[in-house]
Amino acid sequence: MATIPFGVSRLDGRIGGGAPEGSVVLLSGEAGAGAREFLYTSAVMNGLHEADRDLFELHYGDLHGDAVPPEDIHYVSFTADGEELRREIAFTMDEEIVDAGLDALTFADLSPEYFQLSPVPREWYAGEHRSIRDLGHTDNDRRDVLEAFADYLDEHASGSLVVVDSLTDLIATEHKDMTFGDVVTTLKGLRKAARGWDGLILLHLTQDAVTDEEFGSLMTSVDGTMRFAWERGGNERVRTMYVREFRGVLGRLEEEDIVQFETEVHDGGFDVSDVRKIR
Repeated sequence: MATIPFGVSRLDGRIGGGAPEGSVVLLSGEAGAGAREFLYTSAVMNGLHEADRDLFELHYGDLHGDAVPPEDIHYVSFTADGEELRREIAFTMDEEIVDAGLDALTFADLSPEYFQLSPVPREWYAGEHRSIRDLGHTDNDRRDVLEAFADYLDEHASGSLVVVDSLTDLIATEHKDMTFGDVVTTLKGLRKAARGWDGLILLHLTQDAVTDEEFGSLMTSVDGTMRFAWERGGNERVRTMYVREFRGVLGRLEEEDIVQFETEVHDGGFDVSDVRKIR
């Protein structure tokens, strides 16, 4: 089975090149523990493969196993635009890598649909000028955010890497027309649709945003889950990553008795620094 690289070379090398095509993966973690940095690195490194092969080989190396780079990379945000995200990613990774990698990305800003469910003033997120999309809708017939999200994926997800920043925003939205159950149902539908798209979809989630029961519901709605946490390593805290249930991936790691990775974040983005065996 062909795989799509996560963009983290040491991880991709251990799992046959990346995630199986058609996968939906949940990245959940404590603040600063690496989930968001993983998301950034995946987007930028896959973009770098398209935009600047020399830089890609310098910071990532050769593709592993049966890996096939995505045809396109899409970054979906519910609360920020492309320039805001570019600045945020540049705080994590080297600016040269970010500038080159993001040139190959398409940003999707769904903040108009997201914030219309809230009391936030329209001018705060829509700016002074109404877009062509806005002109085609009235306040009574605008699409809701889940519909806009689904429409975007239907049009762009085939063969693509889609990073979603973030599932936390959807869960945090309290509105009579969208409940936690709606989010879970959307993920189940997304998982089924992704099989035919042969791409890779990464969903970021802040761990504290859900209860253990809710997290369990989300886990059963996706193909794989990676959890990122802080742990004590001597006198210092270290970032760790656990690979939970994951179709087509977990079996490879269990063969090597790997259940946990020590990780780090540097100018090249998120990286695996060590592995821990089952004891």
